Amino acid sequence: RTPLGRARGLGAAKHGVGHFIAERVSGLALLPLGLWGVFAAVRLAGKDWALATAWVAQPLNAVLLGLLIVVGFYHLRLATQVVIEDYVYGFVSKTALLLLNLAVSVLGAALGVFAILKVALTGAF
Repeated sequence: RTPLGRARGLGAAKHGVGHFIAERVSGLALLPLGLWGVFAAVRLAGKDWALATAWVAQPLNAVLLGLLIVVGFYHLRLATQVVIEDYVYGFVSKTALLLLNLAVSVLGAALGVFAILKVALTGAF
């Protein structure tokens, strides 16, 4: 067999580009959301509970805060998945860690969005 014939089938699995693009797009989305989040946190630092709940109850703030949580956990899941796939050897341990990564990311995002909605809609935590 020729070297090209031996190398065929050993290349990319044709799915890495989508993951790469998703990481970059979520990272780009996190730039303005993260800056907004830091600005909001600095602005709210030292304020009382009533002012903070009133701030979260504003629709734009609640939506942006929810987006920050969801995009942040999505980006975290993608980045952690790459680390697990690159550095964990063994099918069972890799699969278990990937499933745990997915579960923790979904649970964290769901709890974050639930907390935002609860504060925004009821004004209490």
